Amino acid sequence: MTAKAKKGVDALVEEIGNLSVMELSELVKALQDKFGVTAAAPVQLAAQPAADTAKPAAEEKSEFSINMTSCGDKKIQVLKVLRELTGLGLKEAKDMIDNLPKVIKEGATKEEAQNVKSKLEEVGATIELK
Repeated sequence: MTAKAKKGVDALVEEIGNLSVMELSELVKALQDKFGVTAAAPVQLAAQPAADTAKPAAEEKSEFSINMTSCGDKKIQVLKVLRELTGLGLKEAKDMIDNLPKVIKEGATKEEAQNVKSKLEEVGATIELK
């Protein structure tokens, strides 16, 4: 595209940008009549930038981090369940409980995360899934 053509296109785009919604509607109708096209593609393209600026739809997470924030007043029961679920040794599990909040597991599936959460909450722990 030559510099002169680019200048003309830029001026046209600027001019269109200053039109009201009603004027844009009339422009679209006039272009449809003049060139025998439909507005399906231009409308779709015009709607796309608005969708890009909007927040994307929340996608369901597939991996979760299981975070224990509190062990409650049943520390020994939580310790036993934690060892059973994670395979940690006694010292490692105790150190984890003594240094809360702590991530128990990362990259867990939704089903696994819900299972761990429910088992630990049954014995009094407070769990967050992130």
